[in-house]
Amino acid sequence: MLNRGRRSSSIFVKFSASFLLVGLIPLLALSFFSVQTFSGYVERYTTSNLQQMVLYMSYNLNSAFNQYNEISKLMYTGRYDGYIDSYSRNQTANVNDQGQINAIPIDSFLKTLLFSDSYITGVQFVRSADGRVYSQQKENRSLVADTFARPEWLAAMAADPAKAAVFPAHTDDYFFDSRKTVFTIGRTLIDTSGRVTREPKVVGTLFLDIDTSLFRQFSEELSLGPKDELYLLDGENRVYFSNQDAAPGTVVKPILDDEERITLSQDIPFLEGKVIARIHRGSLFEQLLSARTTVYIAIAICAVVMIVMGAWFSRRLAAPIRELIRQMTVVESGNLDTQLTVNSNDEMGRLAHGFNRMVERLRIYIEEAYVAQIKQKQTELNALKSQIRPHYLYNTLEVIRMNAVDKEAGEVGDMILALSDQLKYVIDYGEDRVSLGSELAHLHNYFYIISVRYENRYTLQQDIPPEIDLNWPVLKLSLQPIVENAVQHGLRQKGRGTVGITVERRADRLAVTVYDDGIGMSRETLSQIQRNLEDPGAPSKNVGLKNVHERIRTSFGEEYGLTVSSREHIGTSVTLLFPVLEQGA
Repeated sequence: MLNRGRRSSSIFVKFSASFLLVGLIPLLALSFFSVQTFSGYVERYTTSNLQQMVLYMSYNLNSAFNQYNEISKLMYTGRYDGYIDSYSRNQTANVNDQGQINAIPIDSFLKTLLFSDSYITGVQFVRSADGRVYSQQKENRSLVADTFARPEWLAAMAADPAKAAVFPAHTDDYFFDSRKTVFTIGRTLIDTSGRVTREPKVVGTLFLDIDTSLFRQFSEELSLGPKDELYLLDGENRVYFSNQDAAPGTVVKPILDDEERITLSQDIPFLEGKVIARIHRGSLFEQLLSARTTVYIAIAICAVVMIVMGAWFSRRLAAPIRELIRQMTVVESGNLDTQLTVNSNDEMGRLAHGFNRMVERLRIYIEEAYVAQIKQKQTELNALKSQIRPHYLYNTLEVIRMNAVDKEAGEVGDMILALSDQLKYVIDYGEDRVSLGSELAHLHNYFYIISVRYENRYTLQQDIPPEIDLNWPVLKLSLQPIVENAVQHGLRQKGRGTVGITVERRADRLAVTVYDDGIGMSRETLSQIQRNLEDPGAPSKNVGLKNVHERIRTSFGEEYGLTVSSREHIGTSVTLLFPVLEQGA
């Protein structure tokens, strides 16, 4: 009973119930009814209209094929101006000896056929006796006779000489420098005079080239979009024409309806095939603006109702929310001594109670965890500093002692001066960041002592481009341990060598690379060093490298630090990454 009472007094439950009753239920019901009613009606009407258009297209295509079939039969009927009965004439002698068809020259007959229809682009007649090709075209083109009579065409017509053959769309490349797309209708001329024989007396073959714009004219009546498909197929599903990439003559699989397209089909008796239109549903019904307008009106009406209800609820919710925002601003300013007054047991009351607990726990966390973490980081940083300084001073003093004992030369004074400058630089416990110029000056003092100690067997080179600002801050004592490692572990075993320093800017980062031409490291050693650098708890013999790496990351962030690369017998390079900051940032 208690939980039920809490749910009934919940602002969320009240608001949700009002929203569903006043807003979502009418919106969804009206939208669903409108979309279903109008979309169903328009879809049925549009599909029926398209089916009629496809039927009309198939009828026109069939009529066009029959028309060209009748034109090809003029070789037998002679139905043109100046008609002379050809049934009593010997077509073999007429074609072979006289060069005529129906008592007129073959070229004149072909020209008559050529201009009998606007879509006929060319007419060819192949005489069977000698293979001679007669041709007439509407354009001034040169026929390549050797490539015209395609063997597959002649073979297809030889199977049934009395029947016209339709060849799929192709380019009329048998004309020189022509790429017009046409389809071809062929019919054989059989000599019907004299006695009937088992094998027909084939005198020649007539070919009509028809421009495929005839197909496009019919397809444009469907107003096909870029996602719609149109196929003209024969009885074996071979493509005669398509607006897709399907090559003419290829066989396509049976095309059925799917969720994406509507498939409409009509038979073409002349081809014993069919015309198939696949209409993209999304493109077809995206223009149902009337249904969309109905839905938008319904949404707008319900939105107005919801706005009115929201304004009424906002008056009840505004006061506690504004108070919560004000108290959050106080906390953002750093004052954690604030509390919200809990006036109810609903969601707003629970939110105020949770805010109070959050502020209290945040204050405890800052006092206990955050302060302790800062102290720990400072302790670790001081430990890193103290770890490197005694080691460095010991080595420097040892160099001076050995030089004084062995040489007693005048350069001892210069070495002591260099040591004095270094002691001032190292023992200064002030700011941990110094300028790049100061760090390089300290490095030169250190290397001077190294060069004296080892009788100038090692040299120091540096390459600093003019665009590098020497006032950019870097970590103090970050370069000297790297150079010391290069001399001790890279050059001493070789005897002589060079330590180089390059400085470059990479976007918002400053890259300082220390390299040497010493003995380098094996892959196993390099891999071990890289793992130790990435694992703060891993022990490492390379104390200098790890200390510098940890100090850089502690001072500037985890994305900075140093990387090591080396090749055995070639040398080692260490790159230190710092952010590019203005001095004092």
